[in-house]
Amino acid sequence: AGAGPAPRSYPHSAVLDGAGAYRLSWGRRGSALALRLEVRTRGYVGFGLSASGGMASADIVVGGVERGQPYLQDYFTDENRVLKKDPQQDYHLEYAMENSTHTILAFSRELHTCDTNDKSITESTVRVIWAYHHKDMGEAGQNYHGSNRGTKSLRLLNPEREEVSSASLPFFDLTNKDVPVPDKDTTYWCQMFKIPVQHEKHHVIKVKPLIQKGHENLVHHILLYQCSSNLNDSVLDYGHECYHPNMPDSFLTCETVIFAWAIGGEGFTYPPHVGLSIGTAADPLFVLMEVHYDNPSETEGLIDNSGLRLFYTPVLRKYDAGVIEAGLWVSLFHNIPPGMPEFVSEGHCTLECLEEALGAERPAGIQVFAVLLHAHLAGRAIRMRHFHNGEEQKLLAYDDEFDFNFQEFQYLNEERTILPGDNLVTECHYSTVDRIRMTWGGLSTRNEMCLSYLLYYPRINLTRCASIPDIMEQLQFIGVKEIYRPVRTWPFIIKSPKQYKNLSFMDAMNKFKWSRSEGLSYNQLVLKLPVNVRCSKTDNAEWSIQGMTALPPEIERPYKTEPVICNSSSCLSCSLFLTLLCILYITASIIGNTGPFV
Repeated sequence: AGAGPAPRSYPHSAVLDGAGAYRLSWGRRGSALALRLEVRTRGYVGFGLSASGGMASADIVVGGVERGQPYLQDYFTDENRVLKKDPQQDYHLEYAMENSTHTILAFSRELHTCDTNDKSITESTVRVIWAYHHKDMGEAGQNYHGSNRGTKSLRLLNPEREEVSSASLPFFDLTNKDVPVPDKDTTYWCQMFKIPVQHEKHHVIKVKPLIQKGHENLVHHILLYQCSSNLNDSVLDYGHECYHPNMPDSFLTCETVIFAWAIGGEGFTYPPHVGLSIGTAADPLFVLMEVHYDNPSETEGLIDNSGLRLFYTPVLRKYDAGVIEAGLWVSLFHNIPPGMPEFVSEGHCTLECLEEALGAERPAGIQVFAVLLHAHLAGRAIRMRHFHNGEEQKLLAYDDEFDFNFQEFQYLNEERTILPGDNLVTECHYSTVDRIRMTWGGLSTRNEMCLSYLLYYPRINLTRCASIPDIMEQLQFIGVKEIYRPVRTWPFIIKSPKQYKNLSFMDAMNKFKWSRSEGLSYNQLVLKLPVNVRCSKTDNAEWSIQGMTALPPEIERPYKTEPVICNSSSCLSCSLFLTLLCILYITASIIGNTGPFV
């Protein structure tokens, strides 16, 4: 049984549940999004968009086929999760079909409707909620879906990309071998590998994560670094905990990120004109794979074999890809007070660094084609701002609904040129309302980061373009007057005033009585502090600007999002509202021009 025209094609799809019973397909059509649900049920199917991933304040559509008749209704829920029929129906059924096992629904909705009960669909992460039942809605009212429900974070406005068929492509795997994951909260494990393709130039054109089954929440992210080519095969013998006093010296030569994957992300396919070069003297020979294990329950006895699969081809693309790490250098100098509903940190890829590196290597500029935005548990939104000669351009990338458990490269709709004279600002928004102590920049997921990884071409000798805020002016905010010099301990120790004497600066910041107003004043101060410039090359080399102090640019804060234009075929009420506004405005103008009304 069914109704409607024949189904269309949809460029994107995802299975939303572990059993494969609920498949979502979607694609953009102008100012609208077209969706197709294929669900293993003969009852109703529910689909929704939620800010939290739960049922509260969600935008929901429910449909099915009952006795051969299709139905589709637009609903919403209030903050108490009560389901209500939306007076403005913005989801439009295009096709419905039911067979002996499945229900298929195809429908569309404008990205931005005029309905306050709907969620706008943007390039940010969307928390999709789903549910289904073996009965239709009309049989017994609003049947509770029981365990047939869930949530999944997606990007519904990902641009279409050319998929590479990897069936016939050669590949090599970089995977850990029986790594014993310690029974502690956070572990960074490093393992050295040698690229097997060494005698002729090839391009890696696709990278796929190989996450051990059952370890999807354990493996938080994987970074691949290029190491010194002067190493020998003895470094391949064993892995070791990263950032550990006893780790091998060879690990210190691995500074250049060549690929990044984070939890929730899928494989990455390079554009058809770009590839990651391997096989020449300038390319990575020895690489270090850093795996971040997140084990908050401190489970014992975990053994992991996760890693990456790299597909490559001898058919060369036009350009070699590079990666630039931009944002805030990870350090204790990045800190966030407790109890803050919103706190903004900025990492600067400074004009001075880009001027020197691009001026020397690529005056015509580089082309950015994808960006990975990275933060930890307190992260709520991240924006990559782009300035050319001091004038703000369109956002390079953004995620206003950042999900710690879903971080992947965003393909840009249009490649962006970065030129000498440009500067980039990674703007991170955090919430620490549930924390009673300072949050520090650091490696643990309970610490914070504010980073952007830019994939670009052609490759130049610039691997990191970041900044560190000045710590002494931060400490002056809480009343610190003097520290012990020379600095012999880390974190360093405070000498005066008396209430902080002999405390580390971390303990002093935690001792300070933070209120929201104090936190807000502190935030305003930090954003204006001078920054220390990080401007790095491969092989631990540095551009001359490295270590210099620069002032952050004078920019509008916070970033003002562009107003959206809403569309709805059922938005008669909007037109009436706008007409009423015009009448009120004209009336007010007439009254204003005729003097005071008594």
